[in-house]
Amino acid sequence: MSERKVRVRFAPSPTGALHIGGVRTALYNYLFARQHGGDLIFRIEDTDSHRFVPGAEDYIIESFKWLGIKFDEGVGIGGDHGPYRQSERRDIYKKYVKQLLDAGKAYIAFDTPEELEKKHEEIKNFQYDAHTRMQMRNSLTLPKEEVEQLINDGKQYTVRFKIEPGEEVHVHDMIRGDVKIKSDIIDDKVLYKSADELPTYHLANIVDDHLMEVTHVIRGEEWLPSAPLHVLLYRAFGWEDTMPRFAHLPLLLKPEGKGKLSKRDGDRLGFPVFPLEWHDPKTGEVSTGYRESGYFPEAVINFLALLGWNPGTDQEIFSLDELVKAFDITKCSKSGAKFDYKKGIWFNHEYILRKSDEEIAKLFAPIVANNGVDASMERITEVVHMMKDRVNFVKELWPLCSFFFIAPTEYDEKTVKKRWKDYSKQQMTELKTVLEGIDDFTVEGQEPVVMKWVEDKGYKLGDVMNAFRLALVGIGKGPGMFDISAFLGKEETLKRLQRAIDVLG
Repeated sequence: MSERKVRVRFAPSPTGALHIGGVRTALYNYLFARQHGGDLIFRIEDTDSHRFVPGAEDYIIESFKWLGIKFDEGVGIGGDHGPYRQSERRDIYKKYVKQLLDAGKAYIAFDTPEELEKKHEEIKNFQYDAHTRMQMRNSLTLPKEEVEQLINDGKQYTVRFKIEPGEEVHVHDMIRGDVKIKSDIIDDKVLYKSADELPTYHLANIVDDHLMEVTHVIRGEEWLPSAPLHVLLYRAFGWEDTMPRFAHLPLLLKPEGKGKLSKRDGDRLGFPVFPLEWHDPKTGEVSTGYRESGYFPEAVINFLALLGWNPGTDQEIFSLDELVKAFDITKCSKSGAKFDYKKGIWFNHEYILRKSDEEIAKLFAPIVANNGVDASMERITEVVHMMKDRVNFVKELWPLCSFFFIAPTEYDEKTVKKRWKDYSKQQMTELKTVLEGIDDFTVEGQEPVVMKWVEDKGYKLGDVMNAFRLALVGIGKGPGMFDISAFLGKEETLKRLQRAIDVLG
């Protein structure tokens, strides 16, 4: 096993938007592949034609582009093991269905949905298996000629895997260790349906993993129950030597209460569960995405990496390259990981702080322009420098920073009541005169002069500064007052002061 090149795959079904849990699975596959100098394959599992949703495949591809998770081969990329869409591999699967039938490892079943339903009513907890298969209509109970006649007549059928009872099936899991299951509890799963000439997930998966030389299957915990069946299928084909190693990842759990994370949790608590905004073609419903909500892809990756895996150190901020070095699949948790969406917001804030003022200014500039302000990049960068530590998302800057670009037209009532005293008009009129006399309007030029005036007059510094802030900003918020006035410049500062004196009196 160790001599084979590591090859892993991410194989979503195009049945709708990509869930954030799927993104984490893809990320862990990516980290594992990069760490071992291996390949990451992108496969589309679309054998369930009834659940196919137009646009879903493009959405999945676009999501990974945005997140920066690169695949080495697969749909849209190419490679030596294609085609990578299961719907384009029909003839390949038929060959392997025939192989199982010829070897007596599978059989043809003609039971209709109605007949199966009837059996379920007759037998409590009915399972199609070694104990019941001889009561059903299949190639094990019908004469060979009748089976051939039914097929020739175009009668719809399924191919079922023949599970031998009394076996202990071992699944070696890199996270959970040795998982043992008795074959008696596994039913004779349907592997192929004549109706659409397509295999089910179970057969297609095994055949593709084998032919694409997949060495490790890293997938969600929800697939753990099917792992013993997959082990038995590998054996039935005689592929034990190339059987991949399994790792079943812990579930993502609700932020509150019990159970796994759902879209409803996101809707209720106001966080996305999809990487990009999704427009459901069937219902017309629009679901928010991490990209449109203003998250950085690096922050989403960093947040997801630590849901169910721990580096064993206090480090929380990781670049993708650092994650590749630190990641260890065997250190993943066996139990589910609570989806702490507030931590996701914290990560985004941390990435805002770590990015340069220029980078954030580039993202903030279109928002400034959309609000009808024509400001230079230099001015926007200056504002970002003063204010970026106060926000979690770039879009939050405008409500906090608009006063730098647009003079207040009204003054916050609560702040006026609290901060504009009977003597504020007189103090602000005096301050205006003091500021008029300052030639160097930088912070260093203003601050000592104004502070000396406050001291000489015996005024309370808080009273002066609070009224000054209200005059310039319109509310009691913002950075240091001299930072604001220096940015606005002498002319604009005096203009705003005079207006507040006139309006507030």
